Amino acid sequence: MKNFLVASLSPLALLTLAACGGDKPAAGGGGAPAGGGAAAAQQEGDKPQAKKVIAPRMDLDMIKRTFGSYAEAPAAPVAATPDMVALGNTLYHEKHLSKNGNLSCASCHDLSNYGVDNKPTSPGSDGKNGERNTPTTYNAFRQFKQFWDGRAETIEEQATGPVFNPVEHGLADEAQLVAKIKEKPELVEGFKKAFPGAAEPVTAANFRNAVGAFERTLVTRSRWDDYLDGNKKALTAEEVIGLDQFIKVGCVTCHVNRTLGGHMFQKTGAVKPYTSHDTGREQVTKAEADKFMFKVPSLLNVEKTGPYFHDGKVSTLEEVVTIMADIQLQVTLKKEQVDSIVAFLKALTGPLPAEFAAKK
Repeated sequence: MKNFLVASLSPLALLTLAACGGDKPAAGGGGAPAGGGAAAAQQEGDKPQAKKVIAPRMDLDMIKRTFGSYAEAPAAPVAATPDMVALGNTLYHEKHLSKNGNLSCASCHDLSNYGVDNKPTSPGSDGKNGERNTPTTYNAFRQFKQFWDGRAETIEEQATGPVFNPVEHGLADEAQLVAKIKEKPELVEGFKKAFPGAAEPVTAANFRNAVGAFERTLVTRSRWDDYLDGNKKALTAEEVIGLDQFIKVGCVTCHVNRTLGGHMFQKTGAVKPYTSHDTGREQVTKAEADKFMFKVPSLLNVEKTGPYFHDGKVSTLEEVVTIMADIQLQVTLKKEQVDSIVAFLKALTGPLPAEFAAKK
């Protein structure tokens, strides 16, 4: 969800009111001493004051209507229990459930590293790299579909996708997954505890339900959430300026709701082409209209989840913002615009859950 498609054909209606006037020059340092010449030095100890950053006034009601809610996402197929979540945690970190016993979900989706490995693409059990950048598992269940091409409807359905992918975990089918699980008695006991009423608790379906139950606990909360919940001081003036630019430039056309994405598909290269052999959702639907369409990813924690785009070819947020404004909006941004938008994006970073942050 890894991760940054700002795709738009036209900017959304302005969500801001007029700015509070221009920046005011700092009140001034002392003048030259009496009797001094025109180029007299400042008095000793007198230093220029930094220019005060003044944020624009924002229409907070409109901001809340646009960003305040989560996207519509599928609910869990079964009610989770603590034992189910605990089993899902174990399975997420279990390397035995791969072709060569050397790869777990956590190998690429490191929970102490914001759910990613910071590689352009990730190696599988045989060491061969996949073609797409690894999306984060944090907050993933809040998105309307899973994978860059949306081929899975739920986080539970997604859970076995990599397991049966020959380039990733490399297991052949559900029967091999079940056999692998049964090779470890402690895993079998975990399934019995998590699914006590099942005649046969160790199944691929229960694997999906357990991993999904665990991944639905992977949540972060940032100052962005505090701001949306009414704390106007949660964002700095510089970050509010960045939010204002994010809206006015047009990024907001596709990056809305609390997760700033994860709710729609959009073409990469809406107005200018983006060079890629990967045709995205077209590979799922076989429809020409879906060529180069990818899920608009969530921008939560985007500061931590680089490199970016579905192919992982862009290294920095500054590059991402500049490129996407160009190829999605046909807008050439000034450096100060890029810097302010990046400042806003960094405000989307939330602390990791304590149990995973402690591993850093």
